[in-house]
Amino acid sequence: MLSSLPQSLHPNLPLTALAPMQDVTNLKFMKVIAHYGSPDYFFTEYFRVNETSRLNPKILASITENDTGRPVFAQMIGESIPDLVRTAKELCGYNIAGVDLNMGCPAPRIYRKQAGGGLLLVPEKVDRILAELRQAVNDRPLSVKMRLGFENSDTFFPILDIINRHSIDLLSLHGRTVKDRYQGRVNYDLIAQAVRHLNCPVLANGNIYSAAQALSVLSQTGAAGVMVGRWAIGNPWIFHQIRQALLCETITPPPLSEVRNYIDCLCQTPEAINIPERARVGYFKLFLNYIAPSVDTEGHFLRLMRQAQTEVELFNLCVDAKQLVVRHRFLLSDSTQTLALAPYYGI
Repeated sequence: MLSSLPQSLHPNLPLTALAPMQDVTNLKFMKVIAHYGSPDYFFTEYFRVNETSRLNPKILASITENDTGRPVFAQMIGESIPDLVRTAKELCGYNIAGVDLNMGCPAPRIYRKQAGGGLLLVPEKVDRILAELRQAVNDRPLSVKMRLGFENSDTFFPILDIINRHSIDLLSLHGRTVKDRYQGRVNYDLIAQAVRHLNCPVLANGNIYSAAQALSVLSQTGAAGVMVGRWAIGNPWIFHQIRQALLCETITPPPLSEVRNYIDCLCQTPEAINIPERARVGYFKLFLNYIAPSVDTEGHFLRLMRQAQTEVELFNLCVDAKQLVVRHRFLLSDSTQTLALAPYYGI
């Protein structure tokens, strides 16, 4: 029997979730996202599971120190069945919304170990894993995050049958294969088929870059909700905007001055002082790569950001610097300049 999923913010609206992203969706990022408009569900970065693994304390903090008021699913990645069961039981000792199994990570170092997306090549092992996990977390929701397949969708429906057989409570489905990584067309038609095939709710995932796109995907797929990943980095208001769109409310785009404040929040980490400048610049660029495509139509901000080598160069692009007023006018306090509701095409 399916377990009860945590209550959403608006029970009459489709679900929203922030996708788990390694080195991104930590406690601090969850808090920042919640400040601008929380999703219904959070998912942790994955806990690596093997014979010697222990719960990562930094990832665990996103559960134990989370004051956003929103449920947090604890995600695991691994292939050792006894250790996945052991870790799931340990996680159930904490205030989690449920246990989530990663069957979609496209990193070669992960799938070559038959973990993450590599599991999609071996449905019989998925069957054994889910059978054991279902028993181990019987009183908690058990969810799965997966893709359409490894190189193709040959194992897609056999694995959906396995998911039904073991009464999984929630499926987050990225509409690409593992080998597609994050490129190419998202196959929303197969997500729609999964929605019809499964007994559990499905969250549609993959290239949901705006509130309008979220509504389109919900309409195409009939999914119970959407999971947003990279584009929530670029637009932390997206979950609030999706709810506004679902309620037929007017969406007011945030001024670029608010985007600057958001960037300031991302950069304020107590660990930053102990990290080499080059690494800090790289880390900030990870976020700015998704913010920049919605800043200016010509892509100047994105180009200059990528050329920046130092923190001074980087942050001069993000402040009300006098010398930039005439040249570029990025993220200034002029309230008439706003973040686009969708990334500018071709940037």
